[in-house]
Amino acid sequence: GEGGMGIVYEARDTKLDRIVAMKVLPSKLSEFDELKSRFLREARAVAALSHENVVAVYDIGEEWGESYIAMEFVDGSSLRDI
Repeated sequence: GEGGMGIVYEARDTKLDRIVAMKVLPSKLSEFDELKSRFLREARAVAALSHENVVAVYDIGEEWGESYIAMEFVDGSSLRDI
């Protein structure tokens, strides 16, 4: 899926052998420090929560100039579809 700040992919965590959702801030947006900071604040805010209706954040980082959030994958309808 794609939203205002990033693209979300279904991916495989090869270290723990599980499916995850990877939210990526494209490199063209990662150049803007304010957007990158907002993206990382979002990850930290979600990671601080523990609730059945909030996905778990597994990792945040940067690869090849793109920031990412690795989080719990939840199979189902998108919010747009709902």
